[in-house]
Amino acid sequence: MDPLDIMTNIERVIPHYQAIFSADQQEVVGYEVLGRIKMDEKNILSLGPFFRDNNVPDEYFLEVEKKIIHHALKDYTSSKKSFLLFINQNARVLLDDQGESMLELLLSYVPKGLKLENIVLEIDEHTYDGDVEHLQHLINYYRTFGIQIAVSNIGESGSDLDRIGRLSPNILKVDLKVLRQSYELSAHQDVLFSLAVLSRKIGATLLYENMEASYQLQYAWRHGGRYYQGYYLHKPGPTFIQEDYAKAVLIDKFQQFIRYEKRKLEAIQQLTEMLQNKIQQLIGKKKIEDLDNWLRLITKDFSDISFRMYVCDENGFQLSSNLVKKQGKWEVQSGYKQKNWSWRPYFLEYVMKMRAEKKGLLSDLYSDIETGETVRTFSYPINTGQFIYIDLAYEYLYENQDFL
Repeated sequence: MDPLDIMTNIERVIPHYQAIFSADQQEVVGYEVLGRIKMDEKNILSLGPFFRDNNVPDEYFLEVEKKIIHHALKDYTSSKKSFLLFINQNARVLLDDQGESMLELLLSYVPKGLKLENIVLEIDEHTYDGDVEHLQHLINYYRTFGIQIAVSNIGESGSDLDRIGRLSPNILKVDLKVLRQSYELSAHQDVLFSLAVLSRKIGATLLYENMEASYQLQYAWRHGGRYYQGYYLHKPGPTFIQEDYAKAVLIDKFQQFIRYEKRKLEAIQQLTEMLQNKIQQLIGKKKIEDLDNWLRLITKDFSDISFRMYVCDENGFQLSSNLVKKQGKWEVQSGYKQKNWSWRPYFLEYVMKMRAEKKGLLSDLYSDIETGETVRTFSYPINTGQFIYIDLAYEYLYENQDFL
């Protein structure tokens, strides 16, 4: 719709509410307020395009926004409920008066029962290109009133993780629509994983939005999602719903996910034990004197599993050559001797664990620097201060889907 048409029909502007569900209780924990315009009983249009249009004058934007929020706060206080209410805010417009008009609006409903700690102001991380310190000061100011902050629409490759970290929001809203795109899927998944790590570091709750399928719910569940939102669980509507609206669905899905995850963990444990037993037997059969020669002798035992093997000391310096399988044949790459790998994530942590527990470790999945393929690495203490690293081939992992 043309912005002028919306302004001349502003009395038809109403809020709709999309439920947000919690993983721990499997119940509604809050709602996001969404703008709609009711043309007639059957024709209700989203105001999303209006709010995303940079050509809309700020005074239009503010007038429509104010009407929606007033209506939503009236519905909310009348409900006598204590769920979270997510209110979208444009950071640039919010900063025009240092957030005072929004604060006044919220404070006006406190005598009517509004608890400010249940209000979540949702700021789009992509639309604000101003000074992050100004926004940071405003957020800190709102926090003194108990108001919570969510950063939304993150998950794209362009997300500025450093800026998000500086804002230190209470909630990170991660957009799952990237999982519906077939191109560059791996790169997007890496970004989503980074956001999950960031949320843990800054103490923010992860909310996964735009969820439209079971596999997205499973991804959110596996990657630290406490809150879930999307058409898969609830479509926006003009009223609040029962708290247990999707409880049966969530419990059933969680039980499926748990069974699947336990099966994968058992498979990984069995793989770890198999590799450990194999190495232990080889150490007993073939005396380790010359490391390169010993690796050559054991390559045939790992030809169906591994594509690269080498030995390092406890400080990460490589003691052996690389033994690498190419086109079915193992090659010696002596140029890798004395290279240091202690800078790799978890390297020293794994060394300390192996030294203390005297057993092998299987890494998480990661992308190999040289091949770019998804791999796992099994490491094991073969001598005092010496550790073998066996990189498992993607083909082997793929043939055993529980290993991926």
